Amino acid sequence: MNQSNLRTIDAAHLANLSRALVGFDRYFNGHFANTNGNYPPHNIVKYNETHYGIEVAVAGFSREEIFVEVDQDQLTITGKKISEIDSKEYLHRGLAARDFEQTYTLAEYMTVRGAEVKDGMLKIEIERVVPDALKPRQITIK
Repeated sequence: MNQSNLRTIDAAHLANLSRALVGFDRYFNGHFANTNGNYPPHNIVKYNETHYGIEVAVAGFSREEIFVEVDQDQLTITGKKISEIDSKEYLHRGLAARDFEQTYTLAEYMTVRGAEVKDGMLKIEIERVVPDALKPRQITIK
């Protein structure tokens, strides 16, 4: 295997890791193509050094069918369609409405601040909250 093949494989693996590890972006340079083809479509957004977001396309799901759970450093987003008797005959069905589960590993000090569904998008707010004791501080010289 030549050097360019190794770089391509490494880039693909790192792209998947950076997608799954929210807040670890300081370890990745962000120049890798997103090779993730998971359903549903989603974005991971970095607004600034402390604020992040996850946007998930949840068209066809109601608020009652979407669950967001944080367990230690794992953020899990689940969509479960409530079964209903569907008397419609679809001539074309381009909107997927299947159940899904997405799991993200959050970096240290990452806190999920909230979630909202609006216009078919689930938006999750994440903030890096570093304790004051761990922040750099200026020492006064006497």
